[in-house]
Amino acid sequence: MEQTFEMIAKTFQGLEEVLAAELTALGADNIQLGRRMVSFTGDKEMLYRANFSLRTALRVLKPISRFTAADAAAVYEAVKNIAWEDYLDPSKTFAVDATVFSEEFRHSKFVSYRVKDAIADYFREKTGKRPNVSITNPDVLLNIHIAQTDCTLSLDSSGESLHRRGYRQEAVEAPLNEVLAAGMILMTGWHGECDLIDPMCGSGTIPIEAALIARNVAPGVFRQGYAFENWPDFDADLLETVYNDDSRERPFEHKIYGYDNSPKAQAIAQRNVKAAGMSRDIVLKLQPFQQFEQPREKSLIITNPPYGERISSDDLLGLYRMIGERLKHAFAGNTAWVLSYRDECFDQIGLKASQRVPLLNGGLECEFRKYEIFDGKYKEFREGGETLDKPQTDDRRPAAPRRPARAGEDRPYRQAGGERRRTEHANRGARREEKPAHRPDRGTERRPRSGESYPERKRREMQAKKENRDNL
Repeated sequence: MEQTFEMIAKTFQGLEEVLAAELTALGADNIQLGRRMVSFTGDKEMLYRANFSLRTALRVLKPISRFTAADAAAVYEAVKNIAWEDYLDPSKTFAVDATVFSEEFRHSKFVSYRVKDAIADYFREKTGKRPNVSITNPDVLLNIHIAQTDCTLSLDSSGESLHRRGYRQEAVEAPLNEVLAAGMILMTGWHGECDLIDPMCGSGTIPIEAALIARNVAPGVFRQGYAFENWPDFDADLLETVYNDDSRERPFEHKIYGYDNSPKAQAIAQRNVKAAGMSRDIVLKLQPFQQFEQPREKSLIITNPPYGERISSDDLLGLYRMIGERLKHAFAGNTAWVLSYRDECFDQIGLKASQRVPLLNGGLECEFRKYEIFDGKYKEFREGGETLDKPQTDDRRPAAPRRPARAGEDRPYRQAGGERRRTEHANRGARREEKPAHRPDRGTERRPRSGESYPERKRREMQAKKENRDNL
């Protein structure tokens, strides 16, 4: 039986419960919420699936040592006592990231230096060689977290932050983080049961994350790699299995609409949507919110309006007054969620929020507020037995059945040169139209997405890199 171990998934403040729900759905055990993190247990497959499937995790850590230390010298000694040959080959590079909340340790960089020294001295004394440090692209990334005198040293299994999905070609200024966008969508309870609208979509992050959620496409399909691929116990076949498992994906019968009044933002959003392969599900349009009209179908609005850093106060308050006016007159009978951080902005909307969720966005203490836009007078709304907090379950269609795994699909993990091939996702809609909606289960046997095994692909990539270097 595969050995189980503790893991820690890091996230933004306010998304801990959403992340815990994701881990529950994945089958993780011993889930416990913390501040900006959720701890859980599982095996190696769970580690791979957590990195590949979690939408609200920034990175997944694997603790390897816990100890108490009152100063940097004690940290050095504790780290040096670890059997580092189990985690790091001296021929590989490494880096250390330190997070410190302690009166005893005032400089996180000094802590990371002492950890690096301890590891280098360990190998020098054992083998006469020492691994090199690489800040930009290390083979092994370590994280040390210190809370007062409690220290946790972990392997970072993710490497580059998981919010960097890989589909974003370009962004507008101050784009919404992908993890935060996914968390906001999941927080509303929406999984594709109706149309979704972002009337100020910018570079398209909310529509794209919504499309991935609606079809239950794992965000990891765009990634170029993970830090755990450089670990001594890396299982390429297991990662191949995880990557090829699309058994949880589902059909989406509605539409996602993204509007913006900036031609530049719309062009950027178009490129990002195409890169994500979600053009079939997302409709983008150059349209200011002032022209927003009552949708024909049941819809949900999720949006992140400007906060005022780049526009004047008068214009900002006017913008939010307009948002409230449009919601009241052109979104009756539906629900809207708005993320902002100024109370005076929310006041201008002129609607009573039925729910307020504190969230951090780029260091700003924001709120994500829910507005039920009832049709008619509020008194009539209440007399009809409605409440602002009534769950939206009556008009939701049943959850779509999971479609069987596709045994013969060709969905490449990477291409030579390290670039991910996204044509599979761009052509996904056309392929679904050609194939019947329901197909008999063809079993668990799947052809690799690229038509070749993971080790074969790795060898091909290494050969391509070597040839590129030789040609320079």
